[in-house]
Amino acid sequence: MAEFSTPTTEHEFAENFAQLKPLMNNTEALYESSRCLFCFDAPCIKACPSGIDIPLFIRQINSGNTTGAARTIYDANYFGNACGKVCPTEVLCEGACVYNLQDMKPIEIGRLQSHATRSVIDANKHLYKAGAPNGRKVAIIGAGPAGISAACELRALGYVVDVFEAKSHPSGLTLYGVAPYKITNEETLAEMNYLQEQFGYSVFYNHPISSRQDLENLEKTYDAIFLGIGLGQTNALRLPGEERDNVVGAVEFIEQLRMRKQGTPVGRKVVVLGGGNTAMDAASESSRLGAEHVVLAYRRGKEEMGAYEFEYDLAKGVGVQGLFNVAPVEILGNGKVEGVRFVRTVTTGDKVSTVPGSEFVEPCDMVIKATGQAKQAGFLSMIPGLKLDDKGRIITNAETGQTTNPQYFASGDARNGGAEVVNAAAEAKATARAIHAFLSK
Repeated sequence: MAEFSTPTTEHEFAENFAQLKPLMNNTEALYESSRCLFCFDAPCIKACPSGIDIPLFIRQINSGNTTGAARTIYDANYFGNACGKVCPTEVLCEGACVYNLQDMKPIEIGRLQSHATRSVIDANKHLYKAGAPNGRKVAIIGAGPAGISAACELRALGYVVDVFEAKSHPSGLTLYGVAPYKITNEETLAEMNYLQEQFGYSVFYNHPISSRQDLENLEKTYDAIFLGIGLGQTNALRLPGEERDNVVGAVEFIEQLRMRKQGTPVGRKVVVLGGGNTAMDAASESSRLGAEHVVLAYRRGKEEMGAYEFEYDLAKGVGVQGLFNVAPVEILGNGKVEGVRFVRTVTTGDKVSTVPGSEFVEPCDMVIKATGQAKQAGFLSMIPGLKLDDKGRIITNAETGQTTNPQYFASGDARNGGAEVVNAAAEAKATARAIHAFLSK
């Protein structure tokens, strides 16, 4: 039996996908901020990839200076509101909170962060402005967390910044790839509008940079080019039957869900292939869309999954069942999916081997592949002198983000292979400063 009824209206969809970290009111924020011990060594700061001064902004909230708190957050991370909601705070800042050592609930840092940043977004209280023009221009390819963070920092340093985005909205996976119960479309886009109004960078939507001619035009027009292109589509498994109807990639499924909401089709019996955080999201989302039976299948053991434990607990909490040490062999059906043939596996060290004679069929009418995203090697091969490592990631100077083609810089998933929004934002801000240092020589 389904854990959730299939949503047919916007209201029902919102109920099924209720926010995991709802916005605090002023009283809740005052109470929660009063719990902070303002630790001298602040392990929460060390755990934050963007280095936000967490005790400071919490103290500012507690003293009634919410605008100051927002400024402290945004000074370190231009995706301050989004990261308060989508960051895995359970294993980052909140996971480092000293209250965990006392078996007490850690400070709800993520919700406090969103409270402060939302207060200035909702009031349209501007904290920044563009720097004095320096006569230089930078092109940014991709309006995701890396691209927008770089745009903000470069504008603060006085550059003309043009962002080229293939899709119709900004924010990359923050909008298109994050589960709706973590952040809504409206919240994501509100922060993007808020930043653009202050810094004044230009974004050209539905404007893919996809040919050598496109790149040559940028190389002639701009002093530097920033690559914030992220990753590509879901990797193919190359299984027999993978072309059948109702076999979809997890990234594509989540994007459709974010755009179409209750209009997104889902099977009655869904099999999700994978053991990462995206697999957990796809499984949980399938259940919240009204699927009667959702199975999460992974070729290794439960303890070997790449997903955070809290993400798996979230999926289990909405009725998702785990099926471990199984590898897909074939997707069955006549046109449409009717099941997945699996073989059982054993793990010895790092090696996964199959058990002879252990094949079985798991019936289903939808398969979601959460098997990682492809690198954009084809596009990157059009940039002269740009080198990739053996995993398809852009090779850069670790400190500056400069690629092996000196005019190009990179940050985010295309450089690190796939990490959190906060990692992309922090990397890009540092790279923007490196671009400034390079062009100022």
